[in-house]
Amino acid sequence: MIKVNAMSLTYPSGKGVHALDFSVARGEVMGYLGPNGAGKTTTIRALLGFMLPDSGSCTIGGLDCQKQAPEIQRTLGYIPGEITFIDGMKGDEFLSFMLEMRGLSDQRLQKQLLERFELDPRGSIRKFSKGMKQKLAIVTSCMHDPDVLILDEPTSGLDPLMQNRFIELIKDWKQRGKTILMSSHSFEEVERTCDQVLIIRDGMIISKTDIQTLKDTRRRGYLLSCDDAAAAEKLLRHAGFEVSSVDDTIIEVFITGDRMDQFIKTAARCTVRDLEMKQQSLEHVFMQFYDKEYDDHDL
Repeated sequence: MIKVNAMSLTYPSGKGVHALDFSVARGEVMGYLGPNGAGKTTTIRALLGFMLPDSGSCTIGGLDCQKQAPEIQRTLGYIPGEITFIDGMKGDEFLSFMLEMRGLSDQRLQKQLLERFELDPRGSIRKFSKGMKQKLAIVTSCMHDPDVLILDEPTSGLDPLMQNRFIELIKDWKQRGKTILMSSHSFEEVERTCDQVLIIRDGMIISKTDIQTLKDTRRRGYLLSCDDAAAAEKLLRHAGFEVSSVDDTIIEVFITGDRMDQFIKTAARCTVRDLEMKQQSLEHVFMQFYDKEYDDHDL
């Protein structure tokens, strides 16, 4: 449904995307991941027909993203990374305007989405919070029930409850066979929704991998509080874990891959008072993955 073939798009600075090759099958949810400035939004802008590639091509549903952009945009669902609404409009006016632009009269799906995300669209958009604007963008992007969705940081500004509702919405779409390309900085969002993951760095895709491989690559950190931190540190080091001391009662343990069971069994030999998982950004996952790629290349 989405196909990018040897596509390059370079800015005057030299940055951009270079010889991208990937495809997203019908009914697949593809995560598009990388640090800021890696080329994710540039790729999406080319797919939407907003920017013209220097070389190569991209298609959505068999339609050329540059030559047939208006036709694609009529049915596509899209959430931009930086959302801008029409000045002076109210939320409900904007939704009515978008329905009219798409030639739709059936508002049932729109109403379901407004209820799902607890959004009252009445009132000036200018006075909406960041979260309310994001909800309005979500409703607008899918109230016409598109078969293909391109989502650039779709949960930015949403609180945890609404983030979870959006994840459930993605799961619903997935069951209905929709095709989704999603850029995200939320590891939980990617882990819970995506089938495959593209990882981009400096404008080049360095890997296409399944979500389980990305999870196995993740280096997770835990804070272990116990009566004898020195003894626990020695025990875990002997078992092959990376450990560092925090203070007299707390140590930090890092786990990669499927060693959680071994960690729990080893830690149980100590008197454990508390165990806390350290929050890890997707950027940390990227850096660990990049390091692994370089190590494999060196080998």
